[in-house]
Amino acid sequence: MTTAAQDITTIKLERTFDQMDADHDGYLDWTDYQKLADRYIQGYGLSRDDRRARALQTFCQIYWLELLRHAGVDGDRLGKDQFVTANRLAVIDTSRLNVTEGGGHAIFDIIDADGDNEIGKDEFARLMRDVWKDDSPGTMDLFSRLDTDGDGAISRHEFIRAVREHFLSNDPEAPGSIFFGHI
Repeated sequence: MTTAAQDITTIKLERTFDQMDADHDGYLDWTDYQKLADRYIQGYGLSRDDRRARALQTFCQIYWLELLRHAGVDGDRLGKDQFVTANRLAVIDTSRLNVTEGGGHAIFDIIDADGDNEIGKDEFARLMRDVWKDDSPGTMDLFSRLDTDGDGAISRHEFIRAVREHFLSNDPEAPGSIFFGHI
């Protein structure tokens, strides 16, 4: 792995950390993951008993525990460097949870509000507007980048591939590399 490639992955993970740090205290803890799940649940108007909400909650809990395990910390919070290191280790260790698969499927199931196994433009716009609070014109450019086959929808396969790219790709132009803006 080259130094430049490592820097790209670090930049993506640091941006993820910044998006996750809801109270901007420079640390992530369980409440930040709970707030992430809540953004999806509230943004999509789901009941906490909805199977999709429960799947996302469960994924967030397991993912958080895996990050703590891989960070090797005694406490219940992670600084940015610890978060980056723990994510690098968690995404390649599939002994307990495959982060890129588990989270990708749980999130896809929520975004795909009509259950047709693809994310249409309206569903994607809702994600960006109601969960990520971004209704800028550039959001549809992101949609077009994630729709790699150009059929006007993001398939489950395209979405999961983008999640993998976010965590694993060293290519700054890969569709998954731009979830939190261009590198």
